[in-house]
Amino acid sequence: MFVRTLTAGSFVVADYVVFAIMLVVSAAVGVYFAWTDRRQKSSKEFLTGGRRLNALPVSLSLTASFMSAITVLSNPAEVYCYGAIIGFYAVSYLLTMLITSEIFLPVFYKLTITSTYEYLELRFNRATRLLGTMLFIVQTVLYTGIVIYAPALALNQVTGLDLWGAVISTGVVCTFYCTMLGVMLAGFLAVIIQSAALQGGVITIISDSQQGGRLNFLDFDPNPLRRHTFWTMSIGGTFIWVGVYGINQAQVQRYISCKSMTHARLSLYINLLGLWSILLSSVFAGMCLYSVYKDCDPWSVGLVSAPDQLMPYLVMDILAGYPGLPGLFVAAAYSGSLSTVSSSINALAAVTVEDLIRPHAKLSEKHLSWISKGMSLSYGVLCIGMAGLASLMGGALQAAISIFGIIGGPLLGLFTLGILCPSANSKGGLVGLVSGLVVSLWVGIGAQVYPPPSELTKPLPLSTDGCNFTTADSFNWTSAALPMQPNSTATVPLHDDDGRSLMYSLSYLYFSPLGTIISISVGLIVSMLTGGCRQQVESRLLLKKEDTTFYHFIKLFKCRAKRQSRQLNLEKDREKKFGNTNPVFSDLELDLTKSSIAL
Repeated sequence: MFVRTLTAGSFVVADYVVFAIMLVVSAAVGVYFAWTDRRQKSSKEFLTGGRRLNALPVSLSLTASFMSAITVLSNPAEVYCYGAIIGFYAVSYLLTMLITSEIFLPVFYKLTITSTYEYLELRFNRATRLLGTMLFIVQTVLYTGIVIYAPALALNQVTGLDLWGAVISTGVVCTFYCTMLGVMLAGFLAVIIQSAALQGGVITIISDSQQGGRLNFLDFDPNPLRRHTFWTMSIGGTFIWVGVYGINQAQVQRYISCKSMTHARLSLYINLLGLWSILLSSVFAGMCLYSVYKDCDPWSVGLVSAPDQLMPYLVMDILAGYPGLPGLFVAAAYSGSLSTVSSSINALAAVTVEDLIRPHAKLSEKHLSWISKGMSLSYGVLCIGMAGLASLMGGALQAAISIFGIIGGPLLGLFTLGILCPSANSKGGLVGLVSGLVVSLWVGIGAQVYPPPSELTKPLPLSTDGCNFTTADSFNWTSAALPMQPNSTATVPLHDDDGRSLMYSLSYLYFSPLGTIISISVGLIVSMLTGGCRQQVESRLLLKKEDTTFYHFIKLFKCRAKRQSRQLNLEKDREKKFGNTNPVFSDLELDLTKSSIAL
């Protein structure tokens, strides 16, 4: 049996140089654009770029905005522990772009609003807008704290730098950062190429993953309690990502900065290609991670404190002999977080100024612009503090998705209610939002208090049979006593006596659909009971069929069908008027002068 010796190096000078260059360039980019845009006199120009942008730069920004260190670190760890079924996020990405471009984009783009929560006041009332704004701020600050904490874990693993020193340095640089999408893909590529070289090729990695049960794509179990299946990833993932791309200020702010609705739609679909590329890279990186450590799991033997540190550990294990490459990978993790935190902080500043300050203070546009920039700094500090909570929430991927589901789901239901349901009124919208939030919080918090049974959430088998090394204190890791067994099958009480486990065991990916459905259902019922069917709503606040691409495709198809039908009718009318042509007769004149028949 092959025995692997687990040894991992640390950063060398070249790694620190690469990493430092990335940080300096990132900060320099932010400072450069801040300087060049210093003459922008309005907060709207500062936050939306004056609506002068083309589809390509916006699409790159959309992709980088939510492809953070969670993608770089947590997606591969998820594949390592639970299998490559998260690849079905590709389906949810496609559905998300279709829904966003056809339902939400047309309404927001035509309104030319700076904050998406302005729509809630236009459609419902000011109280609904304020509640929606506060929920967005809470959601974004919590999520951004996780995004800051994740790369700090990586830096702590590969350099030994104090964890909270890494957290603070991440947050400070994030405040100045714009985007560096290419660095993320380069980091993945370095890991994949070296892993393939060590393991004997891509086919070996795929074979190892297959034998280890990691290629679990054929799981179509409809049970909503299962953590990951095709249905939870596709349906639950769609609700979550529509909540991000359809209504989240950080994303909407980007595509409404395009110079036309066509460019805005195109930016979403180009962004889809970027999402698929990063998802494919992260899933295959996770397969590489499993192939390398299939016989000696670093997590089980305590060499890493959390699954999210597995990728940095692999990098230092297989790339330590190539100075600079470990620095490139950590730079990839940081570049993801820098782009995400940057967009989140900018969005937080936007909604704070537009929803909380502008309506209550008569300030000039220049002053509001300066306040926007000052709020960015304040939220940067706050998000660094929130990174402390992230350390208590378990895996970064599940924590981030849970936050988007619990808070984003009811908000998605509220916006959907306003855009698609003319009968929805302010009372229905507010009660629906509160109801969805209460149910989502109840289920989400309950899942923390009463964890689901282990058979629904335990990782796939992880082996330590191939480990053969001794730590500094001479503990023999080949012994049976392991400090951690993440694949333990210890039973968790089902609480069958009162039925609590059924609701609390719901897959975390279904938190968002639950909140959305409750918000819409309760909102419609309350609206109908309070006279919503008699109200008149401005057409610009609702989705019109003329605004959708599908309407124009159907119209084009009908026009072609009518044209073909008209041609057929003309031919039939001609036959009725003149009869059919007799083949015996010819329309050609006979020229007897050229005839070869003798007279």
